[in-house]
Amino acid sequence: MADKTFGENGWTPDRIGNIKGKTFLITGANSGTGFEASKILLAKGAQVVMLNRNPKKSEDAIMRIKQELGEGADVSYIQIDLGDQASVRKAAKEILKTVPRIDALICNGAIAQVPKRELTVDGFESQMGVNHYGHFLLQGLLFPLIEKSKGRIVTVGSMGYNLGLKTIKFDDLNWEEGYTPNKAYSQSKLAQIMSVYVLQDRLASVGKNSVKVYACHPGSSRTSLITTSGSLLMRFMFKLMTPLTQSAEKGAYPELMCATEDDLDQEGFYGPTGRNYWVGPVGECKLEPHAKDKQVAEKLWSVSEKNTSFKWKF
Repeated sequence: MADKTFGENGWTPDRIGNIKGKTFLITGANSGTGFEASKILLAKGAQVVMLNRNPKKSEDAIMRIKQELGEGADVSYIQIDLGDQASVRKAAKEILKTVPRIDALICNGAIAQVPKRELTVDGFESQMGVNHYGHFLLQGLLFPLIEKSKGRIVTVGSMGYNLGLKTIKFDDLNWEEGYTPNKAYSQSKLAQIMSVYVLQDRLASVGKNSVKVYACHPGSSRTSLITTSGSLLMRFMFKLMTPLTQSAEKGAYPELMCATEDDLDQEGFYGPTGRNYWVGPVGECKLEPHAKDKQVAEKLWSVSEKNTSFKWKF
């Protein structure tokens, strides 16, 4: 099913116009879709600031990019651990001090399918702590600069939002009962996606239309996400699925589209449009109603402000 807006091949990076002088921040950019998105943006003349946890891997990633694109590639990194709110605050402070503009903050970093329940240093279930709370806090801290830059916030969700409980388990957000890697991952991705549409509503209600906020998903892409944090069984299953997956480069297309495409409808949910939304031409996908349940989403926003000790200011 091709998206009618972009033709039968869907959206591709050929559509990216002149982005010289623009600055993109990408979490989790030293491998997978974040790395591929960085390369494409840099090849088109943009500046990319990678926001990564591992300094050594970041340096290696930058070296690989410069070998491929030349020493002139304007790429750097700032260290951040999304699972540690003190680290997020420290990174945001450094960004605000050293980065003059943010044309798009791409919230790409994630952990997935953590085999046994783990807690972050702040005491939250690890997938919720990293994928949702870490990005929620980072977006809020950087919002003033994003607004000043008339920039965008792009949240990379997952079709995993449509698995598990299909709502937020407010009475046990840390999964003290009934933890499974898939349910907890699904919950974190649902939380991320829900927050996109709450933020849109809040910005619209105060007339702040200069900042655009988008949700997308990479489909089923060959990245290190499962091999980094998933169980042996999950890794084996993902290997069996390899013929049904796409490259990490193609998995980067939805976030690139949301970061650069003009006149993209913020209400949409973007990704591969083929069977099960795993692969195929990139365009708009159907978002199931539970992801836009306003009552649940508003409660989640309040809980997220409390759990990050951060009150958004609009």
